[in-house]
Amino acid sequence: MMPMTFEFSGSVTLLFDFWNVHGPAGMVLSVLVVLLLTVFYESLKVWRVWLGSSSTLAPPASLYAAPSSSRGESSSVLDSSPSESSLTPSEFPRHTPSTGDSWLLHIIQTVLHMLQVCLGYMLMLCVMSYNAWIFIGVVVGSTLGYFISFPLLDQMSLYKQHRS
Repeated sequence: MMPMTFEFSGSVTLLFDFWNVHGPAGMVLSVLVVLLLTVFYESLKVWRVWLGSSSTLAPPASLYAAPSSSRGESSSVLDSSPSESSLTPSEFPRHTPSTGDSWLLHIIQTVLHMLQVCLGYMLMLCVMSYNAWIFIGVVVGSTLGYFISFPLLDQMSLYKQHRS
């Protein structure tokens, strides 16, 4: 029977029957694989965000402006906050991409989403093995992936601004 509490064990079966770990060397290798998969998962999230924001299909963020308030300073915070109606573009983008580009980008983002969901569930199932070493590998991998990947998102946006 599978344990229902975390334990520091040197043996575990992860995801498939053939990924059966016995001993410290196999556990270290399995934790390393799970850690790298988690770093890839975090990088994949950043790549999807960057791909969506860098496409010519998405209108620039400056087109979405909050309406200026015509009331005095006594207006409430809710009155001055942007609402859903203020998220409509004030003008249309000048470049209209072709339908083929639109479908290709949509297909790429769909495949990346599918990969991200599958990888996320696989990592969740690894954690549900209740092996503390595997859990630590996922947490460290997620932390390391976030630490490495998300600053790259800022650098990619700076590159995009410099290129235009």
